[in-house]
Amino acid sequence: MIETAQQKLESEAFYKQALELLNESGCHYMLGGAFAMFQYTGIFRDTKDLDIFCKSSEYPKILKAFAEKGYRTELTDVRWLAKVFHGEYFIDIIFDTVNNICTVDDYWYERATIGKFAGIDVKFIPVEELIWCKLYVQNRERNDSADVNHIILRYGKDVDWKHLLYRMDPHWHILLAQLLIFQFVYPADYREILPQWLFDDLMNRAHEQYDLPAPVEKVCRGPMIDQTQYQVDIKEWNYKSYTITTI
Repeated sequence: MIETAQQKLESEAFYKQALELLNESGCHYMLGGAFAMFQYTGIFRDTKDLDIFCKSSEYPKILKAFAEKGYRTELTDVRWLAKVFHGEYFIDIIFDTVNNICTVDDYWYERATIGKFAGIDVKFIPVEELIWCKLYVQNRERNDSADVNHIILRYGKDVDWKHLLYRMDPHWHILLAQLLIFQFVYPADYREILPQWLFDDLMNRAHEQYDLPAPVEKVCRGPMIDQTQYQVDIKEWNYKSYTITTI
C-alpha cells in the first residue's frame, strides 16, 4: 500500500493525536507493528493502522479514553485484540497473540525501548518480544520470517538472547529453525551476530530428541504457527491440537 502525500499527512496527524490522548489519559502502552520494525531496522512501511500493545488489564481504559473523545471502538476478540477507528485509519490494541502464547506482561514494559514517534516520547515493545511474536507468524498469507531476519541483521548484536531463549524455551524448535534460515540467508554475517552458545544449545537439544521415546499422543503443533493450513491434520487425519483441555 502506497500512501499519497495527503494520506501521509492525515495518518501522521491521527497517530499524533492518538498518542497525545493516550499520554494525557495516563494509559500504559507500547508501540509495535510497523513502527517497532522501523525503530529496530530502519525499514519503513506505509500503514493505515497503529499497533498499540498493552496488558489485558489496560485495554478497557484505553478503549474508554477513545470512546469519550468520540472515536468508534470495538472489542474485536476478547482473547487478544481491540480496535479504535478514525475514518480509514485505525488502531489495533493488542494484549496477546492469536495463539494466546505471547501474552503482554510486566516484562514488556520493563524492557521497552524509549524513543520518539511523531515528535512524542513513546515506548516501543522490546526487540526480543517483537521477535517472539513474529516467530509464530508463518501463514500462507503472511510469513514474518524475513522480518525476523532483518531485525536480527540490523539489531542482533543488541538482542538479549538469553531473554529470547527464555520466551521461546517451550517451542525452541522454532527458534532453531529461524537461526538456520538466518545462516542460510546471511552466510557472511551470522558468525558476528548469532551467539554460538545459543546455536550449540539448540542443536544439542535437537540431537537429544532422538534419544527420547516417541510421544504416545499424536499431536500436531502446526496450528500454533498457521491457523488454517494445518486444519486438515486435526479434522481429517486424527491429530490432536496442541491445546490441552482440562476436564
